[in-house]
Amino acid sequence: MKEKWINALTLAFTVALLPPIWAVVSPYFGETVGAVALICAGLFACLGNDIKMAVPVSLGFLCGDIWAVIATNVMAASTLGANATVYLTLFVMGGLAVIIGSALEKFIFVPAWLAGWAIGLTIMGPMDVTLLGSMPVQIGVAMLAGVWYVGVVGDLFQKMLVKIIKK
Repeated sequence: MKEKWINALTLAFTVALLPPIWAVVSPYFGETVGAVALICAGLFACLGNDIKMAVPVSLGFLCGDIWAVIATNVMAASTLGANATVYLTLFVMGGLAVIIGSALEKFIFVPAWLAGWAIGLTIMGPMDVTLLGSMPVQIGVAMLAGVWYVGVVGDLFQKMLVKIIKK
């Protein structure tokens, strides 16, 4: 029971300390989608913050970000009705993401690709494609911050705290 509470309290402190630093600092370097880091960190935590998965998860998120830019442009250029456009875009690109990601599964974590795509579409989908500007880069940076800063660094920090407390 004591071990459980040491883990819970050190995790609580880590979550209370590190993500707010990102939230405060990220706007100073042009990041307007800082919460994306928290979403991606949460998804990475579902994998146990496994550092061996950090690169495939990161590449998956970045593929999803790129996929969202492509999908946004395809949907903006489509002459089909809105429902047909959305359905066909999601059908084709979703299927391709799974096929490509499965072929490259050692390098790309497919669930991160699909989640990254959903995150990107949520933010960029409603935007005028001519006004996307740096948004895809901001999203990508926030995704990487979620995996590496909140996820990997946070996990290492928490493990360090546990080790100090147990001494």
